[in-house]
Amino acid sequence: MKASRVSFYKGLFLIAAIYDISLGIIFTFFHGFVFELFQIPEKKPEFGGYVSLIGAFLFVIGVAYYLIYRGDLRKNRDLIMVGTLYKLSYSSLAFYFLAIGNYPHIIFIALFGVCDLIFFVLMMECLIYTIKTAQNNP
Repeated sequence: MKASRVSFYKGLFLIAAIYDISLGIIFTFFHGFVFELFQIPEKKPEFGGYVSLIGAFLFVIGVAYYLIYRGDLRKNRDLIMVGTLYKLSYSSLAFYFLAIGNYPHIIFIALFGVCDLIFFVLMMECLIYTIKTAQNNP
């Protein structure tokens, strides 16, 4: 694997780790603030545990991205696959809800959906690259 590509992909996963760990902490412990910030307090579920659980999942996937960053990309292909699917899941749902006109605030689509779509594309590229290099250099 080329050192420059490895460095780029490791940087990608470090950024993803920081992004998801930060969002995880915010949505786990401060989700009320987020709904107030976006001026949509009426969209907050009555039981905040749902949002906290999603925040906890974000935190965990952020830790997984950090493990990918600090480890060997080829050896972490399975973890990269899970992280890539996670980004595909969120971005797909974000754009689906946009298409049907059911979203709490455009920022959830414009920021989080677009960011996750970009992460998905770059992570998929990394996954394909690691698979190809493993086949060429077993």
